[in-house]
Amino acid sequence: MKTIMKCIFMVFTLVVAKGNAQDFQGVATYKSHRKVDLKMNDENTNAEMQKQIQEQLRKQFQQEYTLTFNKNESIYKRNEKLEAPSLANSGAQFKIKISQGSDVMYKNVKENRYTNKTEIYGKQFLIKDTLSNRKWELVNETKNIGDYTCFKAVFKDDYTTQTFNEKGETEEVTKDRTTTVWYTPQIPINNGPDDFYGLPGLILEVNDGDLTLVCSKIVINPKTPLKIEEPTKGKEVTQAKFEEIMEKKSKEMLEQFRSRRGRDDGERVMIRVGG
Repeated sequence: MKTIMKCIFMVFTLVVAKGNAQDFQGVATYKSHRKVDLKMNDENTNAEMQKQIQEQLRKQFQQEYTLTFNKNESIYKRNEKLEAPSLANSGAQFKIKISQGSDVMYKNVKENRYTNKTEIYGKQFLIKDTLSNRKWELVNETKNIGDYTCFKAVFKDDYTTQTFNEKGETEEVTKDRTTTVWYTPQIPINNGPDDFYGLPGLILEVNDGDLTLVCSKIVINPKTPLKIEEPTKGKEVTQAKFEEIMEKKSKEMLEQFRSRRGRDDGERVMIRVGG
C-alpha cells in the first residue's frame, strides 16, 4: 500500500499544475462490451436463427459513450448510432431492442449527487439522488491505457436480479459481483463513466464480469469551452421510487406475455440474456 500511494503522490506532483486550473475540463470516449449468455425456450428455433440473434445482441451491446467533465461535474451519455436491421428467418421478422440504461447521467462529485435522465415506456424521468459511496480497495498493480499510467482498484458487492426458470416463470436470484477498475492520477479528477467515481484520478476502464467499459480517446482542455448542464426535463423521482416503478411495469409486461403464450406460441420466442 505504501508503494502505490507513493507512486500516486509522484504522479500527482507532476500534473498538479495542470489540475489546479479552475477551467480544467475534458472529454473522454468509452466503448462498451457485454458478455452475452443467450438461452432460448423455443425448441423449434434453429441453430442459424440463434446464431443471428446472438450476433445482433453482441452488436447491440457494443456502444460508444462520452464523458464530458470538469473538476466537479460531468455529463455521461451514449452516442447515437444507426439501429441494427431486423432479422429475417422463414419469412418472420425479428427485431431486438435492448435497454441501454440512462440517456444522460449528470454527476456533481463536490455536492455528492447525481441526476439521471432516462426514458422508460415512452415517459421521461429525472432520477435525483445521492451518489453511492463505494469502498474501493486499492491494489498495487499498474498498466498503461494509451499514454496514461493506470492503477487498479476493486469493489465487491452483491445484487439481485430477475431471471426465468425452466418453466418460463420469473424468480429473483442474488449474485456476487466483483468490479475492477483502472484509474489514472494523471487526470486528477474524482470521476469516471456512468455512476463510477471515488478514486484519485479519472477511471479509464471498468469490468464487472459481464460489462466492460474502456476509454479509447481523451481530449483535455479543448479549444472550445465545454458546457455541462444538468438535465431538467422529466418527472422527478428518487432511485428507490424509480426501481419501484420499473418493477411494477416489468410485472405488467410479464403478465401480458403470459396471457398471450397460449395463443401464439408458434411465433413467440423468449430470450434470456445473462439473467
